[in-house]
Amino acid sequence: MLGIIGAMSQEVAALKEVMKGVEIRSMAGMEFYKGTIYGKDVVVVRSGIGKVNAAICCQILVDCYQVNEVINTGIAGSLRAEINIGDIVLSKDALQHDMDATGFGYPVGVIPQTEVSVFPGDEAMIQAAKASCEKVNPEIGVHIGRVVSGDQFISDKAKKAWLLETFQGHCTEMEGAAIAQTAYLNGVPFLIIRAISDKADDSAEMDYEEFEAKAIEHSVKLLLDMLS
Repeated sequence: MLGIIGAMSQEVAALKEVMKGVEIRSMAGMEFYKGTIYGKDVVVVRSGIGKVNAAICCQILVDCYQVNEVINTGIAGSLRAEINIGDIVLSKDALQHDMDATGFGYPVGVIPQTEVSVFPGDEAMIQAAKASCEKVNPEIGVHIGRVVSGDQFISDKAKKAWLLETFQGHCTEMEGAAIAQTAYLNGVPFLIIRAISDKADDSAEMDYEEFEAKAIEHSVKLLLDMLS
C-alpha cells in the first residue's frame, strides 16, 4: 500500500480523479481516500499545511493503513540558481531548518536527544521518480537534493541565503521533513517530490500565485507515470 500526501487540495485533486473503488474515511480533520490507481493500492490524502499536520497525517497512514511506502508531493521554493521555477526536486534527504536548540549546545537543525536529524529518502523511489520525470516532463529539470522544511513561507533573500549556506538545501517548504521523520521512525521508505513554484526570495509571493498550477501539473504527471 502506497500513501500519497499533499498539503493542499489542488495537489491531490488530480489523483483522486483517476482513483477506482474509493473508500473515504475522516480522521484528525483529514479525508483519506483509499482505492487503486492503475491497479496499485493507494491512499491519497490532503494533510493541510505545516509540519504538525504533515506528521499526524503520515502516522495515520502507518497505523491505520499499514502503508509500506510514502510519497509527499507538493510545491516548494528554490534555494539554488540552477533550480528553476517549474523544475522538480526529489529528496536525497530532508531536515527541519527551524529546529533550533542552540541554547542547549546543539547545532541548528539538530533534534535534541535523537540519533538522526537528517532523514534519507529511498534510493529506489528516487531513481524511479527521476526516470518518470524525464519521460513525462522532458522540458524541465529534475534535481536530487536536500529538502529543508519549516513552519515558514520563505520570501526573503537573506533567509534564503542562510538556508543554503547553513544546510546546503536545494528547496524549502513546510511539510516534507516532518513526513520524512515520521516515515523514518516507523521504518517506512519515503520520497518527497517538490515542484518549484518560486525562488524563495523577495519575488516569491508574486511567483507563487502565477506558477503554482503549472508546478502541480508537473508533479502529478510524474506521479501518475510512476504508478502506471
